[in-house]
Amino acid sequence: MHEAIRISRRTVLAAGVAAGLAAGAATALGAAVPAAAVPAVGSGADWFADPAKSVRPRFRWWWPDGLVDPDEIAREIDQIADAGFGGVEIAAVHHSIKDKSVLDTAHHGWGSRPWRDGVEAALRRAVRRGLTVDITLGPSWPVAVPGLTPDDEAAAQELAHGRAALTGGSTYQGPVPPPVHAPAAGVTRQRLLAVQAARVDTANSTRKETGLDPAGVQDLTATVTDGTLTWTAPEGGDWVLISYWVRGSGQQPESGPHSAPAAYAVDHFSAAGTTAVTSYWEEHLLTPSLRRLLRAAGGSFFEDSVELETDGLNWTPGLPEAFEKHTGRPLLPYLPALVLDNSNQVFAFEAQLTRQIRHDFWETVSGLFNRNHLKALRDWAHTLDMTLRSQPYGLQTDAIASAALLDVPEGESLGFKNLDDYRCLAGGRDMAGRTVLSCEAGAYNGSAYSTTWDRFLRTMGGAYAAGVNQTVIHGFSYATAPGVNWPGFAAFSPYNGAAGYGESWGPRQPTWRHAEDISGYLGRVHRVLQSGTARADVAVFRQTGYTATGIGASWFTATGVPLGWTHQFLSGPLLDLPSATVSGGRLAPDGPAYKALFVEGDFFYGSTPTLAVEDARKILALAEAGLPVILFGAFDQALTPGVPNQGETDRLRALLTRLLALPRVRRVTDKALVGDALAALGVSADVRHATPSTLLNAHRVTADADFYYLCNGKHAETVKPPVAAIDHDVTLRRTRGGRTVPYLLDPWTGEAVRLARYTEDGDDITLRVALQSGQTMIVALGRPGLFGDRHGSSPHAEATDADAVLFTQRGLTVRARTAGTWTTRLSRGRSVTTRTPAVPAPITPARWTLDVEDWYPGPEPTRTERVRRTLTLDTLKPWSQIPELADSAGVGRYRTTVTLPADWTPSHGAGLELGQVSDTFRVSVNGRRLPPADRLHPVVDLGSRLRRGENTIEVEVATPLINRLRVVQPTVFGGVARQDHGLVGPVRLVPYVQAPVSGVQVAGQGADR
Repeated sequence: MHEAIRISRRTVLAAGVAAGLAAGAATALGAAVPAAAVPAVGSGADWFADPAKSVRPRFRWWWPDGLVDPDEIAREIDQIADAGFGGVEIAAVHHSIKDKSVLDTAHHGWGSRPWRDGVEAALRRAVRRGLTVDITLGPSWPVAVPGLTPDDEAAAQELAHGRAALTGGSTYQGPVPPPVHAPAAGVTRQRLLAVQAARVDTANSTRKETGLDPAGVQDLTATVTDGTLTWTAPEGGDWVLISYWVRGSGQQPESGPHSAPAAYAVDHFSAAGTTAVTSYWEEHLLTPSLRRLLRAAGGSFFEDSVELETDGLNWTPGLPEAFEKHTGRPLLPYLPALVLDNSNQVFAFEAQLTRQIRHDFWETVSGLFNRNHLKALRDWAHTLDMTLRSQPYGLQTDAIASAALLDVPEGESLGFKNLDDYRCLAGGRDMAGRTVLSCEAGAYNGSAYSTTWDRFLRTMGGAYAAGVNQTVIHGFSYATAPGVNWPGFAAFSPYNGAAGYGESWGPRQPTWRHAEDISGYLGRVHRVLQSGTARADVAVFRQTGYTATGIGASWFTATGVPLGWTHQFLSGPLLDLPSATVSGGRLAPDGPAYKALFVEGDFFYGSTPTLAVEDARKILALAEAGLPVILFGAFDQALTPGVPNQGETDRLRALLTRLLALPRVRRVTDKALVGDALAALGVSADVRHATPSTLLNAHRVTADADFYYLCNGKHAETVKPPVAAIDHDVTLRRTRGGRTVPYLLDPWTGEAVRLARYTEDGDDITLRVALQSGQTMIVALGRPGLFGDRHGSSPHAEATDADAVLFTQRGLTVRARTAGTWTTRLSRGRSVTTRTPAVPAPITPARWTLDVEDWYPGPEPTRTERVRRTLTLDTLKPWSQIPELADSAGVGRYRTTVTLPADWTPSHGAGLELGQVSDTFRVSVNGRRLPPADRLHPVVDLGSRLRRGENTIEVEVATPLINRLRVVQPTVFGGVARQDHGLVGPVRLVPYVQAPVSGVQVAGQGADR
């Protein structure tokens, strides 16, 4: 596990974050936007049904550097736009190509004239089609600049160490111990920073670390002459000589070379490193035409996760000075506890001191990274009318504070361990008054050409509940590159000779025929989750603010979330934001409006109860202003996270004594009692259900409505098997004044209908939620008629013994699958009985005709041949079990006929239960295509589209390509098991009948008042 950063004395961090946050939030960050100032929902249901391009999902668009054709670029923009997606991110990534010489980097590398022509072609067509174009700051990752050398000041650097052992009384005479690892290729210079002697103390040793006595560290640097050292160890005990060497890391962007000259990673902690990036763009890439197009497109520059790789310790020349400015102490005496060997700590002092030193060091690094890299890049992007989107993790830095600096912070479904990793970034976003938390979505190891949208939707369901509201899908590959096989160039396949990461979506995929259904669904979810302001119940204070760790919150992650609680994480710098005020017992009342602050020990250091003096002082001020605070652990004996100054621990404990004496503050030592402490403070969740379940939720508030996104999801992608279905009551809180009613927003169809069955109790609305694994539900609590319906003022049902009750054109209506007499209790207090006539029994179609469009490689890598065949099926089976289709991939159209009786009337309808169906599908009845259906709950309401007599039902199913690729490219895909695709069922047509509830019609037409 990575070591932590320090959140206490934030001199450097404040310069990089707090000064950029507090000193000008309106310009540097943007102040938090009050809910009342947020644009209203607008003109009825169209706001939801047809979301703008700006909120629709985007693709990471992989190019083979500059080996692209502008006409093909324009075609691919059209393909993406036509399928209903909202933008692209241009990224030079080609891990699948082993022989990089075929890419001709000298003439077609990243940043070359052909690359710029391709970018301009993409921007011109995107502006015309209303798409957003983002561009990575360099080729692949990490950020690198062509022509930079590893020895340059602006290049990424490392601190390497050498060592030599001595026994007491012995003399070392010779060259300064060289680094234990040779420099990387291309590194020609290294500078000796210091030489130390340290006494070995086995009491401080661990399984991997050599223990040292901090009082026995001696600086021998001044005794070095012409690279040689003579030193005699004092008598008694063992000693070690440690040398420290500063040199370039020699890191290049992944899977290069991408350019000529080659690119090397920049120093991410110095102004020089960032200037190298911006100067290269200004001097070599930003032609007048490209500048104009970038301004017109209004996209983002993008930086992937910060994957700086060295054998030693990440370094920058300004670190010693920054550390001393930050802590008031010199860095060199602490270096033994910091050096790394292939990411492993080498030496250690006493455990507590070692922890505090590492906190101080990484907090210093965090300040340099946020100030010199992220903030500088963001400000430069703004000069071009662009924004900065970044994944601010991968180092031991405060990613929560980084998220507050960024225009658009981003996480990822592959690298994040669970939903708490997203909640870290969401806390920074929402405290800074930002709107968007993006996600690099759908990268699965070894799943190229076998990824289903089903899997993608299950992954994203929980991420949306944790704060994500923009999806950058991983990804869309440019059509071709030299030497590739059918179905075209793919950035990650083959990958080490096998199927690679992620997917190459696009027209090469049979499921692209239905991609508009997916983009519409995702766009509507984004539309809701980017509206207004996010709300969360509790802020969890995190002393160590990095993410992508999977470290959650005590009680809330395991116990609170299954009961409906929501939480986000804050780190120290966020308490310096203008939004960090309290009103009405809420922290950041115009933003996330946290009802309580939860402070616990530092999970990254054995749950030690630590708190910086400045943070304790600010938390005390928040509590004195009325914010409920819960401290979990021995905070009466708290320690500083970093090395304390004289008297600092006493000052900390004095502040905590004052804090713990306040009436709205509780300290608990048993995490099982956290819930009781919240109740004692009068704090409750906005979403509540008595039964613990896998229901996740996100809450947004606009001027018009409370929006609740509900998902039956899982905490982590690795959880197997998928979660079970749920069916229980859920209570939602209304935060708006005035009368509100609940609407159900269907993200698949775009329909917004008033819910007909629920109960009210003050600000609470209770309704029934039944969701399959991964399935979502969106509820809006808004003013009557918000979505243009005619039922906003009509009474509703509180209970019924019918199968369902809903609003139709005939008013409040019951639905039943059998004949009977049904009792419905209305919101006005009276009960009404409704009779329904006979209903046909469920029908299982006996025979299907299957027309298959089977996809094969064509004469060119980007050409696909389609062979058509027709089968008659008496039993539905996956294609893998049908001999004629065992290795097939493509599109299948299943047709069957059902006969309905002569007494079938317009009041009858039916649900079509499809059972198992893979991957995407569409349903038609009597030649009429139905709206998209829920992929994770494939039950389609056929409504009034059926008629007496014969009815033709068609189900069009599209599959991934994997079963065909297994046999046409066995060396790459042969190791993937044959997959079960197609319509498997069981399929049933389940009829129902509907009847209006007597005396309850559409409002204004004789409705019960």
